[in-house]
Amino acid sequence: MSRQVVIGVDIGTSSSKGVLVGLDGIILRTAVREHSVSRPAPGHVEMDASVWWVEFVQICRELLTVADIEVVAVGVSGMGPCILLTDEDNQPLRPAILYGVDTRASIQIAKQTAQFGADEIIRRGGSALSTQAVGPKLAWVADNEPQVWAHATKFFMPSSWLVHNLTGNYVLDHHSASQCSPLYDTVEQSWFAPWASKIAPAIVLPSLAWAGDEAGTVTPEASIATGLPAGIPVITGTIDAWAEAVSVGAQGTGDLMLMYGTTMFLIATVPDALTSPTLWSTVGALPGTRNLAGGMATSGAITAWLRELFGSPEYSELLTLADAAGPGSNGLLMLPYFAGERTPIPDADARGIVAGLTVTNTRGDLYRAALEATALGVRHNVDAMLEAGAMISRIVAVGGGTQGSLWTQIVSDVTGLEQVIPTHTIGASFGVALLAAQLVSDARIEEWNPPLTIRTPATQHRQLYDDLYALYLSLYTQTREISHALARFQAESHTKTKTNTNNELSKGNQSR
Repeated sequence: MSRQVVIGVDIGTSSSKGVLVGLDGIILRTAVREHSVSRPAPGHVEMDASVWWVEFVQICRELLTVADIEVVAVGVSGMGPCILLTDEDNQPLRPAILYGVDTRASIQIAKQTAQFGADEIIRRGGSALSTQAVGPKLAWVADNEPQVWAHATKFFMPSSWLVHNLTGNYVLDHHSASQCSPLYDTVEQSWFAPWASKIAPAIVLPSLAWAGDEAGTVTPEASIATGLPAGIPVITGTIDAWAEAVSVGAQGTGDLMLMYGTTMFLIATVPDALTSPTLWSTVGALPGTRNLAGGMATSGAITAWLRELFGSPEYSELLTLADAAGPGSNGLLMLPYFAGERTPIPDADARGIVAGLTVTNTRGDLYRAALEATALGVRHNVDAMLEAGAMISRIVAVGGGTQGSLWTQIVSDVTGLEQVIPTHTIGASFGVALLAAQLVSDARIEEWNPPLTIRTPATQHRQLYDDLYALYLSLYTQTREISHALARFQAESHTKTKTNTNNELSKGNQSR
């Protein structure tokens, strides 16, 4: 007799991940496909959406090689909020514009804030407009790519694009919609037509459902492409960080999910809607839940960058060197704003800084400084959450950065907070697999993913990290104007380079 299983697939910033799980929560197989984003201009971060579907198909085909299984439901999630614009035939018109790491729409953020009112945007949408918001990026396309905008009729995110390709339906979950500021009303939990009609009058907004609701069933065409059985249910899905919170059961009031990945993400579950000028107030992934969230623009992205600069040694080697460097990184202090910052400093023109460098500093010092910088950023976000009224009684860690103990230990040491490390930290794909299983069974997170260990802060480092934290906050304020000037210089240099390149191409064409 075949074993009944579910498949969960998540489309992330640097990879797509899939997991095959029995209805009892036993992981039978995982699959990964790595990819990269495109950065066509300073502040622009994009991805060709064909990658999402191609990798989904590849992952499904790989997972389905396990013998004696019967797939009974499918879960999907993905990075977000993203914008994939399509025409009336559902054909993509341009590469997808990614979430808050894409900082192109600063002019549109200012215009929409002035148009609709900063206080009213926060009251209705839960958050101030920032690089995370969808509305300004739609306006950027309208302002800068009118030939694209003229044909745009729908927009998708990775999860909704997979749902569309699997089921033919056009649906988005409430949580993802709540990050489509200022198009969505978090009070009424519906699209807000008066503002949506002004920002995107020609865009047909998707129908809304909850992440774990059935969005439709696998079509015969999708079955042929993926190997999945036709007719099995597909959940609506959600943004990856919220699926990660589902994967570790961090959905109760007082829970804080801390996601270690390419970016660092924090999601606190709160009893009532809280608003903050520097954080994101959202509808939760599950009905009846509310969240206060924060996101750093880079974390694992910095360690990956350093690794490449160092000649691509194994991460285990770099972690060993960082551990040997010891707390304080031998006098180095880093600001992790290598792609601007999202929260609690909504500053697209912030830049990464390493202070204290000498000719005696080592690879281990730099790598440790990067880990400590992300930990200091986590502490900054946690302080902002507490100031906004959140109560944090339990932190649960998830994501690839939880492998090994050093990074999570540094975060606990810097913040002074314990972290629960669950049995499975593979993340969003596991979370949406659970939601898919709950469509067809009584699967429970307590059985699927019990706690494995507790990371306890080392008290002997408390004063050192308190001192570093004060310096960390001061370093940004004292270097902000310099960073902004350098950001302008980078943008101008890119424009000149692009212009010169175009001129050379034009001359070459004329000579022919």
